[in-house]
Amino acid sequence: MRKISRITTQKKHKDRYNIFLNDGQKEQYGFSVDEAVLVEYRLHKGMEMDEATVTTLIHQDTLHKSYTLAINYLSYRMRTKKEMYDYLIKKEVDDEHITHIMEKLIAEGLLNDQQFAEAFVRTRMNTSEKGPMLIKKELMEKGVRDTLAEEAVASYTYDMQFEKAMKLAKKKFQSGKSKSYRQQLQHVQGTLMQKGFTADVVQAVAGELQDEKDDHAEWQALVKQGEKLLRKYQQKYSGYELHNKIKEALYRKGFTIDHINLFLDEQVDD
Repeated sequence: MRKISRITTQKKHKDRYNIFLNDGQKEQYGFSVDEAVLVEYRLHKGMEMDEATVTTLIHQDTLHKSYTLAINYLSYRMRTKKEMYDYLIKKEVDDEHITHIMEKLIAEGLLNDQQFAEAFVRTRMNTSEKGPMLIKKELMEKGVRDTLAEEAVASYTYDMQFEKAMKLAKKKFQSGKSKSYRQQLQHVQGTLMQKGFTADVVQAVAGELQDEKDDHAEWQALVKQGEKLLRKYQQKYSGYELHNKIKEALYRKGFTIDHINLFLDEQVDD
């Protein structure tokens, strides 16, 4: 039966060891193991090694290397079970090893979808402009169950949503002064819905934005848009037809009929 004749440290990986075996006639390289496997199995010079033992050690070393991969993957940030599973599949880890590693990580508290979801929601609330519906969608894409995702986003209260949505809406209004109030409002509502805020919050914000309406700014925006349309259409149309083309275009942009008629009376010849 072969015996361990020598154990050496690898030059590039100080936590890995080369195991040399001697069958009584000559010494040859047998296999390598991680330090954890070396210690667990108490490998030492003179220890007898049958084929079954060698196979077991190689299997355990492969498992340990895969587990180390998983730990390293977790070192950057928390992961969901699905993220970890997909990562190990990508790294071509055996299915049997994946099952063992996942169970071990869960038992050690290193994989916990509930804790992940709660931490993910807190981070998104503090560092992004996203609402709860979009955050929940992100969680489910990462493999978090619907019920866990729903429980996690419940911490995103109505008041917190409203404050964040209102801040975002006002910022959008400031950048959209060249548009009509109605057009700005529609744009803001669309943005808030895309960001994942609930319908009741979007409606409440829209109501508050009445205070943002500026008649002078609205008129300036209409004049700017109207003059642009006038330059475009007066090359092809005149009289009633020109009036009608500009009126329809400005109305589609959300300006009121009264303001449109005033602009046409002042700027466009009959």
